[in-house]
Amino acid sequence: MKLTKKQKKQIIKYGVTGVVLAVGLVTGSIKKEEILNIFQNDIVVQTSLNKEAEIEGKYLILEVVDGDTYKIRYNGEEKKVRLIGVDTPESVHPDKAKNSNYGKTASNYVKELIENKYVSLEFDVSQTDKYGRLLAYIYLENSEMLNEKLLKEGYAQIATYAPNVKYVDKFTALQEEARNKKQGFWKEDVF
Repeated sequence: MKLTKKQKKQIIKYGVTGVVLAVGLVTGSIKKEEILNIFQNDIVVQTSLNKEAEIEGKYLILEVVDGDTYKIRYNGEEKKVRLIGVDTPESVHPDKAKNSNYGKTASNYVKELIENKYVSLEFDVSQTDKYGRLLAYIYLENSEMLNEKLLKEGYAQIATYAPNVKYVDKFTALQEEARNKKQGFWKEDVF
């Protein structure tokens, strides 16, 4: 996994801070309670800082694999990207019984929006999954987040996995609104 400049700085900061605090604890110049207070305050600050979106570059969507997985050109390589926090019905699952026409509908909807177009990516805590796919929030050329759009329009439902939970509250509200308005697949009780 490639670290960003900000992540490298945070690692150095926490490493140096940890050494200074450990020396202070061993020498008795810093109390255990003071150390806990420092880390608790820093965690609150870091959490609020991380809520600001760090949206990366412009990447070409080479192929829409299905409604929530795509192939992109990323740093000179072809990579698969999986949307964070949402799940669309299956359309290309190896177990054909899991595929549905709803999955094809979601996939076609997304193709119209992004195939052969440029998008921006925003990462959360974990940038890849166990399959090596990038995990991202995708932004369209008009700056609208695709993950949100799929929930609003009723083509996806929430599928949140820690630690990537940055927008879980917002996604929950969007899904509830789509369900109440019978948007997209909610009209037919697909989910």
